[in-house]
Amino acid sequence: MNSTILEAEEHVLSTLEKDGSRRWLRPKLSHGRLLTLRRVVAYFLIAVFTLVPFVQINGKPAVLLDIVRRKFTLLGYTFLPTDSLLLAVFAVGSLISIFLLTAFFGRVWCGWACPQTVYMEFVFRPIERLFDGTIGRGGQPKSARSNAALRWGFRYAVYAVICFYLANTFLAYFVGVDTLWQWVRQSPLTNPVPFLVVAFVTVAMMFDFCFFREQLCIIACPYGRFQSVLLDRNSLIVAYDKHRGEPRGKAAKSRSVALPVLDSTVDPPAGDCVDCGLCVTTCPTGIDIRNGLQMECINCTQCIDACNTVMAKVGRPPNLIRYSSQATDAGEKFSLFRPRVVVYPVILTALASVFLFLLINKNYFDAVIIRERGNPYTRMENDLIRNVVRLKVTNRQDHPMSLTITPDREDVLLGLAEPDFKLEASESRVFHLRADVADDVFKKGRLEVGLTIENDRKQKTKVRLQLLGPLGS
Repeated sequence: MNSTILEAEEHVLSTLEKDGSRRWLRPKLSHGRLLTLRRVVAYFLIAVFTLVPFVQINGKPAVLLDIVRRKFTLLGYTFLPTDSLLLAVFAVGSLISIFLLTAFFGRVWCGWACPQTVYMEFVFRPIERLFDGTIGRGGQPKSARSNAALRWGFRYAVYAVICFYLANTFLAYFVGVDTLWQWVRQSPLTNPVPFLVVAFVTVAMMFDFCFFREQLCIIACPYGRFQSVLLDRNSLIVAYDKHRGEPRGKAAKSRSVALPVLDSTVDPPAGDCVDCGLCVTTCPTGIDIRNGLQMECINCTQCIDACNTVMAKVGRPPNLIRYSSQATDAGEKFSLFRPRVVVYPVILTALASVFLFLLINKNYFDAVIIRERGNPYTRMENDLIRNVVRLKVTNRQDHPMSLTITPDREDVLLGLAEPDFKLEASESRVFHLRADVADDVFKKGRLEVGLTIENDRKQKTKVRLQLLGPLGS
């Protein structure tokens, strides 16, 4: 059976050819003011990522996400599992901050701060250009270089070393640099799980930065797909000025505005775009910014630097491609104050207030009462009713503490099974507490008692203890 298959006029995705094969991108490097700024930001972020595990604040790591012990240290403050509300407020606040940042500055995160872009464009591609002989300019090598296989091997060996180092740095955020240094000096068989984590992260990074590359931004990352709801018509985007640039073609130097066309039989004069295509060949995701706002655009501004360089050479004003907004391009009045940029800060302010309130009013230690299994109570001598419960106390401070416990009723006798009522720094411990009370004080078999727990620094917390007794009392 004969069938007709429509062929695409060009590649459907920027990383796919018309026949469906992979289109490998080797973007040219366009030097300019924005690239210099991005380099500064990128290398600063790389330094922060690699140095933060070594930084200590108040004797604690600046960042330590100890999942095994369920302790999360941020900027010298340790969050415990009972701080779930604080962590939830912090997480929601971080998400709203991204929404607000996107509403103002578009996808500035993707092009300037995302680890995928930072390491791909300022670590792995420069290494690739070094071994390909295109350092400083990028693009396809002009000719096949000698010892291609050897260069290929050395390049991927360098990639592996970098990925292995980054994987170990990543692990340091979860175990600390001291523990990591001990593990590095030991056999992998001594600590197989951390070794497998490092191996997996190393392989994943090699796959990403050596093979998947820009496809992570185009195919896997959901951020580009969310931009339709995160952006509005006044959000900052990288845009091509069609009114000034079209129609494309070569024109005389020093002409910045196309002359009006009086005779319809005469072709209109060319716009400022000389159709050099450099904005496409320099794009790390392979798109043509002249086609308008696209999901694949990560606001890396390489096309801006490329176009400004060309405009300078042909004697025309810069910023044919520039930071703009959809509203500005459509001739509408730019509006700074709009619903989302008002609502987001209000929500952030409310979340920050809640976070600070919870943080300031946090207990120095937590106490939770858990009933023991078995009989709810035991009848003792002299008609005393005994309840035995477990008292779980968590020390939130970095120093040990001694505790005392006092009931709010004089007819309740308390006792602990443990010889001491103490906690070490950041320790969580379960104590067995017994409460004896006469059977004639119960009402319908229940009696609620308030307990005040105080440490040696006069810091207090209160819990409620529900005592159970005979129903006939």
